[in-house]
Amino acid sequence: MTISVAVSGASGYAGGEVLRLLTNHPNVSIGAITAHSNAGARLGDVAPHLHSLADRVLVETTVENLAGHDVVFLALPHGASAAIAAQLPPDTLVIDAGADHRLESAAAWEKFYGSAHAGTWPYGLPELPGARAALAGAKRIAVPGCYPTSAQLALVPGFAAGLLQPEDVVIIAASGTSGAGKAAKVNLIGAEVMGGMSPYGVGGFHRHTPEMEQGFSHAAGEPVTVSFTPTLAPMPRGILTTATAKVRPGVTAAALRDAWENAYAHEPFVKLLPEGRWPHTKAVQGSNYAQVQLALDEHVGRVIVTVAIDNLTKGTAGGAVQSMNIALGLSETAGLMIEGVAP
Repeated sequence: MTISVAVSGASGYAGGEVLRLLTNHPNVSIGAITAHSNAGARLGDVAPHLHSLADRVLVETTVENLAGHDVVFLALPHGASAAIAAQLPPDTLVIDAGADHRLESAAAWEKFYGSAHAGTWPYGLPELPGARAALAGAKRIAVPGCYPTSAQLALVPGFAAGLLQPEDVVIIAASGTSGAGKAAKVNLIGAEVMGGMSPYGVGGFHRHTPEMEQGFSHAAGEPVTVSFTPTLAPMPRGILTTATAKVRPGVTAAALRDAWENAYAHEPFVKLLPEGRWPHTKAVQGSNYAQVQLALDEHVGRVIVTVAIDNLTKGTAGGAVQSMNIALGLSETAGLMIEGVAP
């Protein structure tokens, strides 16, 4: 089975990562490769690591250029995907790596993004309860944000098992600079980033907060509130998330570990590490893998869960390709790596 695939936003980090993975996919033929400001450029000049596609020329991101493919990946800025997606044929599998179709609440979308809500698509995080059934055969898929991917992998097993309280959930996550995109920004140049860390979006303002609350609430069967603080780390890619939540009375460390082991025992891309070993962003770099570890702080009655992912792979492009595989009935692991890159 060979499927034709178009990728928009291919000169950006997310679109380039989608292409990197698709070049190793046994069932994919790469069709149109589109961009906006870089349209007309040779791909090898803006993404020199994509050797096999170096001589391809980027074309404009238009409906006409994207139509006619079996699958279209939209790696566009937030708010830019919905108008294009609405014009693509209903039998085309459209996978949106932006935020336009992730949230169910129109009010939450309008509060955090400031525009009209475009509707909700099946959510492309296969490890969530019921997610694979919703993705199978889907023609529209919303790829999760990178922070919500790591946060939900951290705490959903506990909420789904009824072990965690819904209030006072705290997420602290450090991300590499590629999470901010490829556009030049003074605060992201090497001299500003190297040797230091800084928070941003502090005080409940980060746009990924309602997405986390949505996922946790579904798993818990009741509303869950989240305090989320992202930080910028001096590394190009990767996320290290530390998530904590109060446990319900009587919950033991053994019960917590059993819940996470049961959730991830058969997952191809999520590993609960042996006790005493903690996740490391370098161990998952370039892979679709997630490392997970947890501990119970009995003094305060909180579970602490740490997750490491590559924000561009499992956090974006890898999750998108994994979801595509499920939607089309392909091997879920096709085109994806569990091995990272070292040193």
